[in-house]
Amino acid sequence: MEKVPFIWMDGHLVKWDEAKVHVLTHSLHYGSGVFEGIRWYDTKKGPAIFRLKDHLERLYFSAQVMSMKIPYTKKELEDTAHLLIVKNNIKEGYLRPLAYFGYGKMGLMPIGAPVNVALAVWPWGAYLGHDMVRVKISKFMRIHPKSSEMKAKICGHYANSILASLEARKAKCDEALLLDFEGNVAEGPGENIFMVQGGEIYTPKEGSILPGITRDSIQKFAKKLKIGFHEKKISVKDLMKADELFFTGTAAEITGISHVDGKRIADGKMGSVTRQLRRLYLDVVHGRVKEYEKWLEYCHCEVANS
Repeated sequence: MEKVPFIWMDGHLVKWDEAKVHVLTHSLHYGSGVFEGIRWYDTKKGPAIFRLKDHLERLYFSAQVMSMKIPYTKKELEDTAHLLIVKNNIKEGYLRPLAYFGYGKMGLMPIGAPVNVALAVWPWGAYLGHDMVRVKISKFMRIHPKSSEMKAKICGHYANSILASLEARKAKCDEALLLDFEGNVAEGPGENIFMVQGGEIYTPKEGSILPGITRDSIQKFAKKLKIGFHEKKISVKDLMKADELFFTGTAAEITGISHVDGKRIADGKMGSVTRQLRRLYLDVVHGRVKEYEKWLEYCHCEVANS
């Protein structure tokens, strides 16, 4: 991870190496924090944050699920995101807002623990490292939808993702794929998955998945491009017969899948639908498509100087 000068913690800019928490912080022990992953991109008008408001909406929803009251308004966190990007002078990168129960109370019940908030930014390139990746279907099942609130981005959910990721790495694959409690395709450890068959797009229904903001963007792009878009149960058998497969996520962006459990998908190359969506996505986040500029928040120096 590349260090930058400043992180924001509870209303203050602190130096990177001084951004620390107490070892008895509640969320460190119980996974009770909530977070978001957000990217910003270099454009002709300067750095632009992609769908910041939508990400913050989900952050506050996740906090509500955990009975956590964030002691800052959404506008304050928006301004803080701009401040950090300008102060750290980074053209493109990754933004991580985190709200967590802090030090002062131990035991599973978090009520009474202080709520702390931090925002950090850093340069971050391709999350999965390649345009096309090899995937292993995990032996670990995606969290059952009646075990938690799957629309919330809760830190503790990602223990499930870590186990699947470690398993995939041991198998010399780039990423894992988790199935749901019925044995159907759910999602990657940190990505939604899409299948292309007959020129149309298919993706798992909500339930066992986190309905991603990039996933929502793909749905809207498909409508614009007049590509059929369907949410349905997808079996492993369906997956293996796909014309194309790809992952989406803020970190992963749009990444093609070449192999699943060692089996090549189609010709193993990025398919035409995936390429078309990826091209549009990159044009949108770099401010080259006027229709979607509403999704971009351009960073301005006056925020940092106010």
